[in-house]
Amino acid sequence: MIEPRSWLFVPADSERKIAKALDSAADAVIFDLEDSVVPAQKAAARELLRNLQPVEDGPIWWVRVNPLASDYLKDDLEVLANGGIHGIVLPKTDSGEDVVELAHRTGHIPIHAIVTETAASLFGLMSYARPEAPLAAMSWGAEDLSAALGASSKYDADDGLSFTYRLARSLCLAGAVAAGVQPVDGVFADFKDSDGLRAEAEAAAREGFTGKLAVHPAQVEVINAAFSLSADDITHAATIVAAFEAEPTAGVLSVGGKMVDRPHLIQAMRVLQRVRPTARD
Repeated sequence: MIEPRSWLFVPADSERKIAKALDSAADAVIFDLEDSVVPAQKAAARELLRNLQPVEDGPIWWVRVNPLASDYLKDDLEVLANGGIHGIVLPKTDSGEDVVELAHRTGHIPIHAIVTETAASLFGLMSYARPEAPLAAMSWGAEDLSAALGASSKYDADDGLSFTYRLARSLCLAGAVAAGVQPVDGVFADFKDSDGLRAEAEAAAREGFTGKLAVHPAQVEVINAAFSLSADDITHAATIVAAFEAEPTAGVLSVGGKMVDRPHLIQAMRVLQRVRPTARD
């Protein structure tokens, strides 16, 4: 399965918002049972998801459950009876042990872990490389982390992310790549600021992230564009791979007048793994 570029959150207790999300160009929709659903509405949200009917050619379905230690989790997992749900988004994980524990309850359903929302989580980013766990993606979050740390703001004097949150973002990227799963950039909260979102998403793509969380359907097309490969990207990667296939013992080759070596080959192979058979948007 091709990695989703856009992961769109939608409150699981709103039929109207769910319909709008499923009609969007998002690659994946995350039905949220956690922060965006108040306790009094959680039972109704679960019932809505259990009875939700599949949409032909629509986004992949994921559900964000409540944290592992939450009293709500057991009931949340009952929505998996809806066979249209592809995977689980697990918030506030401290380490890969949390993913393994959830997998013991759910079997081999794919898990997307949000890995930087607690203070302890910053010390466990290398623990997710667990072959026994069906981990598919890792993303990061600054809002819950800033609350956990008691910060008055996650921004510095220049309105950029403070060092602690830039560190969390980088550790998520490195931890996901080390675990062999998709690195997904966090949310851009101002859904009306398309230019800011575009700049952040394009920067994330340059760094190595291959997707981004979204909080509104208006963000989807910008995110999809930022994480889509151009024809030149694909052609260049294919040329590098073909060159090394023709000379498998070579350590360094000339491609397009530039010297490329094994790290370039690895990067090119990763690019080709992201090629989408058809464009949905």
